[in-house]
Amino acid sequence: MLINEKIAVIGLGYVGLPMALALAETFDTVVGFDVKQSRIAALKEGFDETGETAAEELETTRLQLTSDINDIRQCTVFIVAVPTPIDLNRQPDLAPLTAASRTVGRVLKKGDLVIYESTVYPGVTEEICGPVLASESTLVSGVDFYLGYSPERINPGDKLHTFKTIIKVVSGDSQETLDRVASVYEAVVDAGVYRAQSIKVAEAAKVIENTQRDVNIALMNELAIIFEKMDIRTSDVIAASRTKWNFLPFTPGLVGGHCIGVDPYYLTAKAESLGYHPQVILSGRRINDSMGSFVAQKAIKMLVSAGKSITSSKVAILGLTFKEDVPDLRNSRVPDIVNELNLFGIKPIIHDAMAQPELAVREYGITLDDISKFTDVDALILAVPHAAYLQNPDRLFAEMLAPNAVVIDVKSALVSESLPIAAENYWSL
Repeated sequence: MLINEKIAVIGLGYVGLPMALALAETFDTVVGFDVKQSRIAALKEGFDETGETAAEELETTRLQLTSDINDIRQCTVFIVAVPTPIDLNRQPDLAPLTAASRTVGRVLKKGDLVIYESTVYPGVTEEICGPVLASESTLVSGVDFYLGYSPERINPGDKLHTFKTIIKVVSGDSQETLDRVASVYEAVVDAGVYRAQSIKVAEAAKVIENTQRDVNIALMNELAIIFEKMDIRTSDVIAASRTKWNFLPFTPGLVGGHCIGVDPYYLTAKAESLGYHPQVILSGRRINDSMGSFVAQKAIKMLVSAGKSITSSKVAILGLTFKEDVPDLRNSRVPDIVNELNLFGIKPIIHDAMAQPELAVREYGITLDDISKFTDVDALILAVPHAAYLQNPDRLFAEMLAPNAVVIDVKSALVSESLPIAAENYWSL
């Protein structure tokens, strides 16, 4: 049964594409489906805008790429890997997920299996997605077709922890379904699978993975704010604390992206619908969401301390993506820095070594500048430490900085002693 499965992967983003390519190495029929025709066209030409896949892999794969729903009618297993964002009110936006479910429902047949990988709160797969599939297909869930859930664990830009090397949590609506789901992933995931007791358990496991990280980073961000008032460098404190064997070495920073800054709201929304108002989780979210403003305000204070005029100072920001060495702009917190600076009458120049300029304009209304404009800068904020900025930072910064300039190193990526500035003109979160 295993090798005879014909698999469709719905959604070819950071999660879906690497998974589809891996599956195509083992299964004879794997179809990658995405509603964006431009995405399919680019992939067929060997270009992956996410930077997760090399052109050579796209050119040699057996994966069939399509945006035509008719090309997935033959499939027996459908794996849904579409985004699950939040709306402007920080409530779960299940529109992409329900739209994908409707698409699958239109081609669903008796005996088919639908596996969801998107991050959701417990209950979404069976209580929302299942009924959508049933409505579109006129089939009965658990009788005519079957539901599985296996949360994605892709870390964008991470070449070590990949689809094949991370243990895959799997679940199903029955023991038979669980076995079938497990057999699909066991065929391609070298690290093996973990069989969760139920779909809800698997959904909950995924959403707390990122919630836990979010809360821990929030703690370090709060400590960084406290240590700032004490005139202590947080990185020095962490270095000392790491000497204890059970210290957890989380670091402060801007928390963005499509997972850590989003997933906790899925859990808290569900909790609130059940009558419980989360305190620790939402408190952590408030702290992390405020860090962009905190960084900008620190830059303002340092300009004043350096004797520079706020309104006439040239302020520059390196990095706009949500993390280093990826082109992903989703839920970046760097725009928070920009917006706060704008309130003080500062229009910073911004460069990013990875982001696509047109996406920066579309997502945030931010125009990326050429690196050649980074001269005579009074305040330089290294917001995202892309490798391109760290290859020779001493020389790079020497060419950029004006006399008595200040440097704000958000992730403590620089060796401050080697920078061409006074010690008091350097600050890291």
